[in-house]
Amino acid sequence: MPPAGHQEHGPVRGACDADPSLPSLGEPVAAHIEVKEGTRSVVGEPMIAPVRGNNADVNTFMTEALTSLETSHLVTDQVPSAGSSRSQSPTDRALTSPEPPVTVPVDATSIGPDIPAGPEPLDPAPSDDDPEAYGGVRNPWFRARRRILASCVIAVAVGLVYYLVSLVQVWTTGRADDDGPVDAIVVMGAAQYDGRPSPQLAARLDHVVDLWPQGVAPLVVVTGGNIPGDRFTEAEASAAYLAERGIPLDALVLENDGSTSYESLEAAADLLEARGLDEVLIVTDPYHALRSRLIAEEVGLDATVSSTDTSVVTGGESLRRHLKEAGGVAIGRVIGFERLARIAG
Repeated sequence: MPPAGHQEHGPVRGACDADPSLPSLGEPVAAHIEVKEGTRSVVGEPMIAPVRGNNADVNTFMTEALTSLETSHLVTDQVPSAGSSRSQSPTDRALTSPEPPVTVPVDATSIGPDIPAGPEPLDPAPSDDDPEAYGGVRNPWFRARRRILASCVIAVAVGLVYYLVSLVQVWTTGRADDDGPVDAIVVMGAAQYDGRPSPQLAARLDHVVDLWPQGVAPLVVVTGGNIPGDRFTEAEASAAYLAERGIPLDALVLENDGSTSYESLEAAADLLEARGLDEVLIVTDPYHALRSRLIAEEVGLDATVSSTDTSVVTGGESLRRHLKEAGGVAIGRVIGFERLARIAG
């Protein structure tokens, strides 16, 4: 018979009944019991579940279980120190590490010499512009290219100096006024218009007229051919002009075939050589004097110059022709004036 005051209302249901996860009477705990209080973890050994009862019985049972576990050193409040020899399973480390691990930078120098700190950085491909690109030895292409560049700079500098020297010589020679005596005066041809000398050619012939009374030479060689369609050559127009101004016809020698300065002087040299003569005084414009003298020397004549001082080529046109003649002189001295005449046409 039940005690006094006891009421049968079926089995007493307490807090444990509210949680179906708790084992029933006599059931073994699966592997261990975890009771977390804040960051505190309790690991227990297999045990028999308590008898279902009221909350006070459950609390008393749990208190005794905790006390037993603590005395068995199964309660862990912190992660074992680095020097501890106790090994932990992944589950233990997860239970005893409430906070995520802190990543600490590792000094590469503290790692042993046999363990590389990381992959070595790849060196960039050698550059042709890097003088030390091949293991401390100068890049051969860089060295060759630098030599080529230096040679080009030197060549340009030398060429410029050479041209400037030629320009000065063209200028100074054009101001020369030799007065012989020589074997013959050679007048360089210029344009003519149906037997009448152009102003440029007339200025050269006027200078011959001034020289003739001085007895500079017994002969005057007039030069220059014609272009298709002309009735007269430059030499014929010049001879007629000089004859009208007092130069005897028997003192005039005509070279009628030349179409360039080189051809005219070469033909004049042949005419004079037939007479056993080679000393000449060349009459032309100032800008043309040096090249004419050099060509005459190339074809075998002993030449000096006397430039006209009444040339119609003045101002900017005179400067342009001086610059052009300086280039012709500079090149002709290197490759020869005959070859230059063929190239220039």
